[in-house]
Amino acid sequence: MAFAFPEGLAPEVYPLAWLVGRWRGEGVIEYPGITQTPFVHDLEFDHDGGPYLRVTSTLRVSSAAAADGEAEDGPDTGEPDTVWSTETGFWRVSSERPEGLEADRHALEVLLTDASGRLSLFLGVAGNGRVDLATDFVARTSTAAEVTAAKRLYGLVEGQLMWVEELAAFGHPLGSYASAKLDRVTDG
Repeated sequence: MAFAFPEGLAPEVYPLAWLVGRWRGEGVIEYPGITQTPFVHDLEFDHDGGPYLRVTSTLRVSSAAAADGEAEDGPDTGEPDTVWSTETGFWRVSSERPEGLEADRHALEVLLTDASGRLSLFLGVAGNGRVDLATDFVARTSTAAEVTAAKRLYGLVEGQLMWVEELAAFGHPLGSYASAKLDRVTDG
């Protein structure tokens, strides 16, 4: 099936058009102090015709896993029901092209806010079904978790959206935090 640009999508974000739509899948969180915890991830990229994409992301775990800080040992009890994290933001293709950037890659600016009190500015590149991002700036409220840096990688692999995130948090250096494999639920 041929790819069609979402109706009304601004030409400035054509390099990100493949992300537009709703995605859902499963992943796992594991970090120093956090026992391996499975989650369900809902991710949506949409637009209103402006030169950016809007993004919303929610990770849910089972109530037992959230209460224990651990994954459940028993059988799957159904739909995870406790929000682990949620964020909203905007993805833009930069109007400035860094010197030396390959012709098939595009510079990105991504601004994300986390409901737990964190704001992160990521810079990165997109091209050929892959996005690489790293924080340029992280701000937090006095009650938010101490996260000082992050990296994310998104890739379209055989129609699925794969992503991984690394964090530097709670005094730990940058290291693996979460990963997931998502299926497209709806197109943009």
